Amino acid sequence: MWTDLKAHYARTEGRNILDLFAKGDRFGDFSAALGDMLFDYSKTNIDAETRASLIALAETAGVAARRDAMFAGEKINETEGRSVLHTALRNLNGRKVEVDGQDVMPAVLDTLSRMEAFATAVRDGSYSAQGGKITDVINIGIGGSDLGPAMAYRALSPYADGPACHYVSNVDGADIHDVLKKCDPTTTLVIVASKTFTTIETMTNAETARKWMAERVSDTGAQFAALSSADDKAAEWGIAAERVFGFEDWVGGRYSMWGPIGLSVMIAIGADDFRAFLQGGDAMDTHFLTADFSENLPVLLALVGIWHHQISGHGTRAVLPYDNRLGRLPAYFQQLEMESNGKSVSMDGSDLTNQAGPIVWGEPGTNGQHAFYQLIHQGTQVVPVEFMVAANGHEEDLAHHHKLLVANCFAQSEALLRGRSLDECRERMAAKGLTGEELERQARHRVFSGNRPSTTLIYPKMTPYVLGQIIALYEHRVFVEGTILGINSYDQWGVELGKELALALEPILSGDQDGAGKDGSTLGLVNYVQNA
Repeated sequence: MWTDLKAHYARTEGRNILDLFAKGDRFGDFSAALGDMLFDYSKTNIDAETRASLIALAETAGVAARRDAMFAGEKINETEGRSVLHTALRNLNGRKVEVDGQDVMPAVLDTLSRMEAFATAVRDGSYSAQGGKITDVINIGIGGSDLGPAMAYRALSPYADGPACHYVSNVDGADIHDVLKKCDPTTTLVIVASKTFTTIETMTNAETARKWMAERVSDTGAQFAALSSADDKAAEWGIAAERVFGFEDWVGGRYSMWGPIGLSVMIAIGADDFRAFLQGGDAMDTHFLTADFSENLPVLLALVGIWHHQISGHGTRAVLPYDNRLGRLPAYFQQLEMESNGKSVSMDGSDLTNQAGPIVWGEPGTNGQHAFYQLIHQGTQVVPVEFMVAANGHEEDLAHHHKLLVANCFAQSEALLRGRSLDECRERMAAKGLTGEELERQARHRVFSGNRPSTTLIYPKMTPYVLGQIIALYEHRVFVEGTILGINSYDQWGVELGKELALALEPILSGDQDGAGKDGSTLGLVNYVQNA
């Protein structure tokens, strides 16, 4: 089937996408919706035959069966022997979800209720600090314990009417230093997000925050909360059990924002809006479970990705939200995709015969238009683009700004599709009075090849519900791609080696151990630092 798809691509590679619009209602045929959310993939080189073959590929790979197994709590994370149930964290309708014969939903809903009670208490001042009502929240985590809530807090800032939230992740002292100097320790709540309460970057930053707070607060533990399953370690920090929110090993870090890791977001926007976020995710879950593959947004998004990367050979994918508040979304999706599907072996340990995950990158429009769009439009490599935009903005008094934003988004996808031919450029240069060799030279610099693929995800307005839909959409997209590729999207062994070597290098840098066994380059770098 892979061979057939690649042969089909070879036959159709040179055709113009624009020509596909000449017959029938291509936009209607190559777009799909969930409620008011619309996914348009008509500006790709996918035709009806291509789509049918891609769907057949998904069916042959057993996407439906593996999807159902995931939602049922089966241990589809085979290398770690774990279920994959971040979907349970947004299952507000109470449907039963079992792991090893035990319904996990009572505990999930109990934790959510505890989070809501605590968040409400922080917001209304009934939980207060030494200096009175909490004014600032510092979330200390890394990876999924930081990227998700930091992204969501910024995305949902129009709804953030609680304490100001700050996010610290980097072990670089500049990160914690720059956040602490903005806050008053007597009115600050520190949230330490580490499932094991041992993550070295997180605990190093947490220790620094505790020392900072201790300078003016007598009972520092009273102004800390823990997002961790290590109750004993949190207790050693003086964090009372009612401020410890745990989660199970079937919730991966980059999929964890729906539960306790989202506490800072809940404090910022309130329990009701956080529930709306969960409901958006759950709506996408229901759609993923029930919609035919030909109308299933996560499946279609994944199949477009497979077509562009594994079949067409395009090595990167640009995610370009036309929403300044979604500035961290490309980085969030970068982790989601590249940590999940950046693999080289299949589930059984054999080498992959296809490329796995693409390089994911991006930046909000319109800023990116004045940065890297040059390469996207005129570079020698094709970069499939995923545009994202709301039909309406939050700033009603600045509606003209939003219309210009949307116009730019649509214009960029149209420009990628249409391009500008050499003949058109010659006419333009001739109109400027150029002739001969100079006309030809200047014209060639202005050619846009066009015929470059893009998709657009559009929705009425960025709300907590819509953000929940989008995050769940991309989570399931990763699942579908991983299943088709035959890999485990839910482990991340690739991050382990660097951690181990860093732990070994710290005492060498400190001079407490020698560098026996290290390579010459690493020893040379260590020597530089020791003598700097």
